[in-house]
Amino acid sequence: MDPSLDTWDFSSPLMSLWMNRFYVYLGFAFGISLWICFQIVIRKQLFIFKDKNSQKSVPKATGDLMTNGYIPLQKKEVFVSGVKIFYGSQTGTAKGFATSLAEAVTSLDLPVAVINLKEYDPDDHLVEEVTSKNVCAFVVATYTEGRPPESAEWFCKWLEEASSDFRFGKTYLKGMRYAVFGLGNSAYASHFNKVGKNVDKWLWMLGAHRVATRGEGDCDVAKSKHGSIEADFRAWKTKFLARLQTLQKGEKKPCDGNCKRGQCESSAEEEPFESTSEEESGTEDHQNLNSVVDVEDLGKIMNYVKKEKREKEQQEEKSSLVRNTVKNEASERRAMITPALREALTKQGYQLIGSHSGVKLCRWTKSMLRGRGGCYKHTFYGIESHRCMETTPSLACANKCVFCWRHHTNPVGTEWRWKMDQPEMILKEAIENHQNMIKQFKGVPGVKEERFEEGMMVKHCALSLVGEPIMYPEINRFLKLLHECKISSFLVTNAQFPVEIRNLKPVTQLYVSVDASTKDSLKKIDRPLFKDFWQRFLDSLKALAAKQQRTVYRLTLVKAWNVDELQAYAELVSLGNPDFIEVKFKIDSEWWTWIDYNRFQELMQEYEDSGGSATFSAKDYVAKTPHWALFGACERGFDPKDTRYQRKNKSKDISGC
Repeated sequence: MDPSLDTWDFSSPLMSLWMNRFYVYLGFAFGISLWICFQIVIRKQLFIFKDKNSQKSVPKATGDLMTNGYIPLQKKEVFVSGVKIFYGSQTGTAKGFATSLAEAVTSLDLPVAVINLKEYDPDDHLVEEVTSKNVCAFVVATYTEGRPPESAEWFCKWLEEASSDFRFGKTYLKGMRYAVFGLGNSAYASHFNKVGKNVDKWLWMLGAHRVATRGEGDCDVAKSKHGSIEADFRAWKTKFLARLQTLQKGEKKPCDGNCKRGQCESSAEEEPFESTSEEESGTEDHQNLNSVVDVEDLGKIMNYVKKEKREKEQQEEKSSLVRNTVKNEASERRAMITPALREALTKQGYQLIGSHSGVKLCRWTKSMLRGRGGCYKHTFYGIESHRCMETTPSLACANKCVFCWRHHTNPVGTEWRWKMDQPEMILKEAIENHQNMIKQFKGVPGVKEERFEEGMMVKHCALSLVGEPIMYPEINRFLKLLHECKISSFLVTNAQFPVEIRNLKPVTQLYVSVDASTKDSLKKIDRPLFKDFWQRFLDSLKALAAKQQRTVYRLTLVKAWNVDELQAYAELVSLGNPDFIEVKFKIDSEWWTWIDYNRFQELMQEYEDSGGSATFSAKDYVAKTPHWALFGACERGFDPKDTRYQRKNKSKDISGC
């Protein structure tokens, strides 16, 4: 036996530990793992306890852990950052309600601001509410004949125009949250709470989200839902505050979520219009006719059938009367503006004149009244945008262009077949309507007093509003009246009336819309009514070349439609020889693109006095282009006398003229 083995005693404890050392190590590792897991659980429980109880003071142990970085401090998400309460008041009632609402909102520990709509500029600030996380409450009264109070006139006018302006679109105020309470008197049923309803509708049309049902206060105690207008307001205020608390918690539904699907009262919140009970009952009765009915209800059904038969007979009598009337009046011309067209154009902000004319205030006119710059005509030609009247003596057109930004609301035709108003009446009412629209800007924030006074005196007329002005049979008389009033003329035509272009008397500047350069693309884009549209188009350009006054090609280039026909466009330029495609206004290395308007009026007077023999050309009334309007200038075409204003919502481009 080996003697070395005799020295080992396998029965000793140390020897046992050594022989089983692997199990010892494993036990130590398991114990350490348990200790680490225990520490993690303890610290997590401390963090949850702190978050649930929202304690103002942090325990020392937890504070030490936070200091050491073991527990991350998470920022609590804010769902409502504050409430802005806007009011438009005539007698002070709406202002009092706004103040009362502000006091109630303050109790919810929310910042609140009460704003008089007279001192608020929606053009500058309303879009800020898209990302502000504020909730906006509007307390607005309805004044005489359904009009807004004086303090809210500008806000309502801006909102109405923006809601029907395609450049703003249906998502302009997407993200803004609002609620409306209107004040009115049901004794005036035709316009009860009209302003509140309109503000609610216009905000919704711009994409804003209604967070509470519109409230309607009624001054007529006998008809008020709650006995008085004050009680009506208190009832709406209670609902609004409850909704506000729900929003604070981050909940989107105003209810507790236990309602049946499709039957929640809030499901109709995003609908601006509601059907009446009579319409609903009528629909229900009509549906019941096709279902199994009780014998006891047979009398009711028969009455309904008889009533329907009587209505049908009356309708047939009316139709027969209309047919006879049309037949008897077939020789008489009808009005161009139909009731449906009048309603559509009025909603878009047009002031209609007579039976076929209209005027509208350009957004650049508003901009220059406030010293924020004018349109491109100011930069290129020296037009004073705040003194420019945009009008047309003919709402009709001979094209149905695919990119028409007038929404195809205007009538179409190849010849004048409507009643005709006299040019004196059209011009008189156009100027009066234009001045009335300018008057509405008196007192509007930012409007310069001297610009306002100048704006009341029309100096330029842009005959480019809608339709084809040159279709108007008395267009030359209308132009003569403009020039007699010392108003410059900028006329736009769609190049389908070459004879009328040739017969046109001198205008300050004549535009031709060149929407395509080939026959196929013109047919596809303009969708003209004339069968010989291409020949008319070419003849119109030739007639333009014979004009001695200033002429302009206005190109409308649409990607994937007409931008790849460069050579064909060059041929059309050679055909029409316009002044502002082929450069003619660089004299002695200096640009002379502006217009000497006084000189033009003098030349027109000489032309009229001589019976048309004293002709003149475009170069006879040019003016030097200022340095700021030139390419490469640091002002980049913006008049330094004005202040450049950048919209805060840069994701939405609403440029255009």
